Amino acid sequence: MATIKDVAKLAGVGLGTASRVVSGRGSVSPATLERVKKAIDELGFRPSHAARQLLSGTSRMVGVYIPVLSGTFYTPILQIIDTQLRAAGLHMVLAFGAGLGDERRQAIEGIEFLVERGCDGLIVMTGALQEADVAALGAKAARLVALNHSFASLPEQCFTVDHKLGGRVAARALLDHKHRRIALVEGPRRLEDNNERVAGFLEELAAQGIDPDGVWRVESDFSPAGGWAAAKQLLDSGYACTALFCANDEMAAGALSYFQEAGVRVPHELSVLGYDDTPSAAFSAPRLTTVHMPWREMTQNGIDALLNLCYDMKRPVMRDFPVSLTVRASLAPAPAARGRRKAAA
Repeated sequence: MATIKDVAKLAGVGLGTASRVVSGRGSVSPATLERVKKAIDELGFRPSHAARQLLSGTSRMVGVYIPVLSGTFYTPILQIIDTQLRAAGLHMVLAFGAGLGDERRQAIEGIEFLVERGCDGLIVMTGALQEADVAALGAKAARLVALNHSFASLPEQCFTVDHKLGGRVAARALLDHKHRRIALVEGPRRLEDNNERVAGFLEELAAQGIDPDGVWRVESDFSPAGGWAAAKQLLDSGYACTALFCANDEMAAGALSYFQEAGVRVPHELSVLGYDDTPSAAFSAPRLTTVHMPWREMTQNGIDALLNLCYDMKRPVMRDFPVSLTVRASLAPAPAARGRRKAAA
């Protein structure tokens, strides 16, 4: 296999000149450029990844960390990242946690893996990291972008949405449809974005005279299985409600499935509202009304910011991503108050 030394020898130039042609960094005369290119073609020279990294000073790789490789939330985000990086001549290296156990330790180890692989920059999507973990990255933190999370030490490198406002939007949607007896399935209480959306939801209900302590609520795990189990708990409890807010679309999908099996008609008997507006929300049965989180815009601007930091690009970056409501078939005006049927065993 030909080496850069072979190219330099055949072209009759020094090793440094051949390296400048291969890396595209530095200037050479047109005649020299043609000789080196001809030598590359004749020898079939293809620099290895390690060689390109040495020549250019960059790996052309961006590391991405997510908490778990599953579900409908992370997949489209990863697709956007990979597509945008490839369009820029870069590649994505992915690390992810197991979704169970010590999430902070998994995040730290995953990010260490990406750093050890020589990634030029990092995109991180996890609420498990703490400020001390960011500080421990040292100079690497200057080339880190956080999606859907904020670090006080990196205000210009964090891209997220106002989840408290998102919770308020959800509550207003139910209140505008005259729902007063409401149930809530929240995600893990250890996660900041869950707590913010739940806080906004309950605060808006309280502002409209509904006692938050009177809202039936249960903690789940952001999964369809968790939504299914929560919906069963709700029906088994006998709590008389006309609407259910699930703090993400995956739990809402699980709840819709359980209600269908239990014979509860959505939205005729019970309205269901989700959060995130993932692509699958438009294809549930019935189609899911949900709080739209502008995750495409959030992701795209996070990528642009990282490319500016790592590769001295000049891409425009914005940081304001308003939430809104996507209305579909799972939300209807509240029916007359009545007791909730018990779920079949």
